[in-house]
Amino acid sequence: MLAITSILNPQSAARINGIIKSLEAEFGLDDVQATPDPHITYQLAGVRKLSSLKAVLQEVARTTAPFAAFTTGLGVFPGPNPVIYIPVLRSDGLNQLHRRILRTTAPLCLRTDKFSGPDCWLPHISLALHDTTPDLLGPVLQYLNQQTFNLKLSINNLAILRQEDDKFVPEKIFPFEGHKHEAAPTLFAASGAAAR
Repeated sequence: MLAITSILNPQSAARINGIIKSLEAEFGLDDVQATPDPHITYQLAGVRKLSSLKAVLQEVARTTAPFAAFTTGLGVFPGPNPVIYIPVLRSDGLNQLHRRILRTTAPLCLRTDKFSGPDCWLPHISLALHDTTPDLLGPVLQYLNQQTFNLKLSINNLAILRQEDDKFVPEKIFPFEGHKHEAAPTLFAASGAAAR
């Protein structure tokens, strides 16, 4: 399975990685570091042709302008290895991007995960997973509760992450280019006015 994501901008990534490193130092939690680039996941998918996936995601990125997203609080997906995460607030921009990704990738997908659907999708940034336990949950949350998690993120790319040995690494990153296309009409109008 591949992950279709947006990798966080360097400043936000540094903040998240700092928190993750502190959880390793305090509690020995380091499995989340298998994905060194903090990110928001839109969809997990198995695809027929990687080249086709790259082509449709490149087109989505080419026509999408960067936008801001916001985080707040902490969340937990319960289970024998609880996932601790920072929720990303769903906004019109984030929802529209998610829908475009699902719509354009649907014909290419052999399978997807059930949590990628528009009704179940909960965008988040993972802080700890796989090596957590219910017994650790209380102390970890108490430790994290000393901080705030109100971040402004710049959503400015789509990235395909793939597994390589025990890591998940970027296969391809597509920067958003929609702002370039928005500027073009203004430039054309100005040059047209100058020609008169």
